[in-house]
Amino acid sequence: MSAQRGKDLLLKVDDGSGAFISVAGLRTRRLSLNAEAVDVTDAESSGRWRELLDGAGVKRASLAGTGIFKDQASDGLIRQLFFDGVLRQWKLVVPDFGVMTGSFQITSLDYRGEHNAEMTFDVALESASAISFTPA
Repeated sequence: MSAQRGKDLLLKVDDGSGAFISVAGLRTRRLSLNAEAVDVTDAESSGRWRELLDGAGVKRASLAGTGIFKDQASDGLIRQLFFDGVLRQWKLVVPDFGVMTGSFQITSLDYRGEHNAEMTFDVALESASAISFTPA
């Protein structure tokens, strides 16, 4: 995969009808994939090296974005999803790579503004189920 523009990375949310809408106004987006290691080292481990249990760790994905208010529909939907604490299907579209889809919950929603700049928001999501990957 060759270098790509960061603005081409899209974060989309199910609007409740099964249709996905882009989260408008996002300037930065991030996906983090993590797998917890399960340490099974004991006194008889070879050379006292740590041993990990194959395939036993808990996997999770985190999505985050920072942006400006631009689209009333997506801004309102994100705010309502946060206050309701519900799980919703989200997609992260990486051009020329693929699409990651899964159920996420909004765990953080921050608003900030300076007197001489636009108001911005930060949103953080945590996975609530398995994440699927569809290659481009």
